[in-house]
Amino acid sequence: MKFLIQRVDKASVSVDQQIVGEISNGFLVFVGISNTDTREIADKMINKLIHLRIFSDENGKTNLDIKSVNGEMLIISQFTLYADCRKGNRPSFINAGDPQTANELYEYILKKCSGEISHVAHGIFGAHMEVSLINHGPFTIMLDSDEIMPANK
Repeated sequence: MKFLIQRVDKASVSVDQQIVGEISNGFLVFVGISNTDTREIADKMINKLIHLRIFSDENGKTNLDIKSVNGEMLIISQFTLYADCRKGNRPSFINAGDPQTANELYEYILKKCSGEISHVAHGIFGAHMEVSLINHGPFTIMLDSDEIMPANK
């Protein structure tokens, strides 16, 4: 599982030119799910995400997590995080999770994050989405379950 996290001042996602999710001050999280991912892996990734201290404290140090700043989340499914570009010029997505399993885990992630964060917006799984954001920093971090919990894969 991969989470590409961007600290944002605001972000939104549109489908068919209609905004389906938007936030201010928080995380825009692109979620990539592989065929080997499980709810256990999702739980550990969510825990890491929610406790990630990348918001500034009163001294300007990145010391606060998203709950400490009453931050919001915009979560978007992104199978292209599993692009394999080692051969040729056309990416392979063989390592991305099958749509049914990936959607189930995506919905699970949304539900778990909504239980922790007061405002969680999201995109529409499998839809063509347009994402707009104002990155704060810029500050972008990749969380990869293979690095966070390598023994479980």
